[in-house]
Amino acid sequence: MLNIRKAAIVGCGFVGSSIAFRLVQQGLFSELVLIDANRSKAEGEAMDLSHGLPYAASMDIYAGDYDDAADCGLMIVTAGANQKPGETRLDLIGKNVAILRSIIPEIRRRHFDGVLLVVSNPVDVLTYAAWRMSGLPAGRVIGSGTVLDTARLKHLLGQHLQVDSRNVHAVIIGEHGDSELAVWSGANVSGIDLNHFCELRGHYNHADSMRRIYEGVRDSAYQIIARKGATYYGIAMAVGRIAECIVLDQESVLPVSVVLEGQYGLDGLCLSIPSIVGKNGLEKILEIPLSLEEEAALHTSAAQLKSVIAQLEL
Repeated sequence: MLNIRKAAIVGCGFVGSSIAFRLVQQGLFSELVLIDANRSKAEGEAMDLSHGLPYAASMDIYAGDYDDAADCGLMIVTAGANQKPGETRLDLIGKNVAILRSIIPEIRRRHFDGVLLVVSNPVDVLTYAAWRMSGLPAGRVIGSGTVLDTARLKHLLGQHLQVDSRNVHAVIIGEHGDSELAVWSGANVSGIDLNHFCELRGHYNHADSMRRIYEGVRDSAYQIIARKGATYYGIAMAVGRIAECIVLDQESVLPVSVVLEGQYGLDGLCLSIPSIVGKNGLEKILEIPLSLEEEAALHTSAAQLKSVIAQLEL
């Protein structure tokens, strides 16, 4: 029987262990299964996290296998090769699709009936591959998408405007990668048009500011990897937010990676698109208004990913 308050994390590297730490802090789950090809690594992470439970919510954390995870309400896949300095997310495709081929059949054999959340990069390609391999309904296979990129955009805009980033409403869509785009046409600060709010704060060179902030978002991961070797805290916070939406059935709007079936005139791929996320995973894909330039950029991003997907044997 499906247990909505039970989660599994497949892959206990920097990203997977950081996500586990975030989930423990949130207290969303009563049970957390850690799965890794290196069983000792999973056991060590489970022990380390469990030792902090007297200062957190009560839960059972343990290293396990796919049998232990069969009844999970949420399974989070982070396993994969890390992005190295100088690599793009798309450079990881061959290695991480091969790893996915070893994971998804195991999940499928257990008749997993929960939500499958893919975090490994390139997340849009791997989410599509996971959906094709798993046989699950499209709505129950989602990727972390541009939830982190959107947070980066809000953070940088908040800094630029000297305003609480939680009052900034803006979104990054498309590929979680170099072809992603900011939807400037719909951006606002607590309902105030973004350009108007910028002028209220003494900023008038909108085009230059938008270019600089967008590039800051797009290149963030490269900058972090160059400095510390990997990114993991930000994505852990983003995944925690997605998990919260699912477990608490919040029906929140997040730009997760979803299977497109005609929306925006696109199909045969996953892209990060604002969507309603609730207890069933994807509840609804939202076709938001885009400017002509934004629509063209989205289709350019899609074309790039479709060319990559076409080379995979799914």
